[in-house]
Amino acid sequence: MRSRVVVALVILLFVPGFASSLHGGIGGAQDNAGEAIGDVAKEGCLCHNSAADNTVQIILDDVPYGWIGGESYTLKLQIIGGPAASGAYTAGFSMRTTAGVLSGDGLQNWNDDTTTLTHTVASAGEAERMWTLTWQAPESGSGNVDFWITGNSVNGDQLNNAGGEEDHWNQLLFSLQEGSDSTTALGTRTLFAGDGNVSPPEPETHGVDLEHMGAELRAHWLGLLGFGAVILVIVFAGLMLRYSFSTSYTGRTNQLRLRYKLMRRGDQ
Repeated sequence: MRSRVVVALVILLFVPGFASSLHGGIGGAQDNAGEAIGDVAKEGCLCHNSAADNTVQIILDDVPYGWIGGESYTLKLQIIGGPAASGAYTAGFSMRTTAGVLSGDGLQNWNDDTTTLTHTVASAGEAERMWTLTWQAPESGSGNVDFWITGNSVNGDQLNNAGGEEDHWNQLLFSLQEGSDSTTALGTRTLFAGDGNVSPPEPETHGVDLEHMGAELRAHWLGLLGFGAVILVIVFAGLMLRYSFSTSYTGRTNQLRLRYKLMRRGDQ
């Protein structure tokens, strides 16, 4: 038994990032190289990088202008930017609110605290780094509700990179006032944190296929067949005009000249 403990300690010493790779979710108080993090959602993913990076965009969509007591709001959270994911895991987040209940499919409450929300092992591998979550507002009269969201964009090596250089994170902080019919009429909005410089991924090819231009393959071929049919009709009509109805053509006897002869003979 003692030998197994020794082996486990040796593994942890030589693979420092193994124990700190929290692709199964994160929240609340954490330890960062001996220093305590009070709350990851509020203070950031300091294990992955020492400061927030504005090249990482934290986007929250469908946010109401004001909340109505007991109402449930479906929100979409997305992280854009950061390193390209070369492994199974792409991103994660830690979210906290001062009131209400947070939930979502493929997500979890940290330590069963319904005012917190984070990713799971399955949702940490989302290629688009996007999650759908639900916030149920508290009872009317609760006042303003504050939100903290820390989003971490990772390269997928399951290491914290010794607090350094490849994984990047950013934070979105906001407050929602209690609403009314007037704020409900405004609909929803999108909130984001970052510098706004979002670069789309480089295309694998520089051509544009017909389907993305609005024409499916079948419609494309039907169009080509229709165009070919028009060309054939034009050619046929030209030949008919040239060889069947022209009086000036001397190469052969045509129908029109034969008719003229018959008319002159009076045999019609």
